[in-house]
Amino acid sequence: MSEKIVFFDIDGTLLDEQKRIPISTREAIKELLEQDILIAIATGRAPFMFEDIRKELEIETFISFNGQYVVSAGEVAYKNPLKKERIQELEEVASNNKHPMVFLDHMGMRTNHHQHPHIIKSMDDLKMFHPDYDPSYYHDREIFQALLFCENQHELSYRESYHDLDFIRWHDYSMDVLPSGGSKAKGIEQLIKQLGILPENTYAFGDALNDIEMLKFAGTGIAMGNGMDEVKQVADFVTKDVSENGIKKGLMEVGLLKGS
Repeated sequence: MSEKIVFFDIDGTLLDEQKRIPISTREAIKELLEQDILIAIATGRAPFMFEDIRKELEIETFISFNGQYVVSAGEVAYKNPLKKERIQELEEVASNNKHPMVFLDHMGMRTNHHQHPHIIKSMDDLKMFHPDYDPSYYHDREIFQALLFCENQHELSYRESYHDLDFIRWHDYSMDVLPSGGSKAKGIEQLIKQLGILPENTYAFGDALNDIEMLKFAGTGIAMGNGMDEVKQVADFVTKDVSENGIKKGLMEVGLLKGS
């Protein structure tokens, strides 16, 4: 069993602005694996949204849905779904406000609205396929995350009404909806407890607001050079931009890779 583990966010960390994995990042991850250092992904995405990345990088351990669904070496290690009655209550209010939603489990996602422009724009910016229409998708499945599509001026009313839910804005038109208190850090805590890895032997790379708790929890938190200022402020190190060999240089900075 590896004594060390490195967690990587996806967008803005493993992937550059063109949603590509830099060659230097591929090389760095290969070197880590050759050293028997455990590699994991920690993302807000659903598992089906980054299956290709996992296969390409040979990564079988991940934190998804911002900590709500954790897989260790291909096996589910922890899950924390949304309560169905709360999804239904939120959907009724959102529908009255003409705010569409998308419901996600680990296998797929469906929407309760046909071709809404906010959904189309948000999915296009992620370079992600558009969800099919099925408003009853959450009725008989475990839903680990919902997407609520509204603009900033409507956000506060939801936050004030649903204290048992977290609303994390990731797009001008969309927010993630998660169980309150969930985070990448919580998912990591569950995983390393099962693996027997000490918190001080964890490393995490990230760039966005949903990475802050992860970087603070990890023994060593590394912010990407292209990351938000709030993320850099909590990090132990700030590496270069993702497109400037940021992952490889960050791993060298913390001593996990040798300079070359």
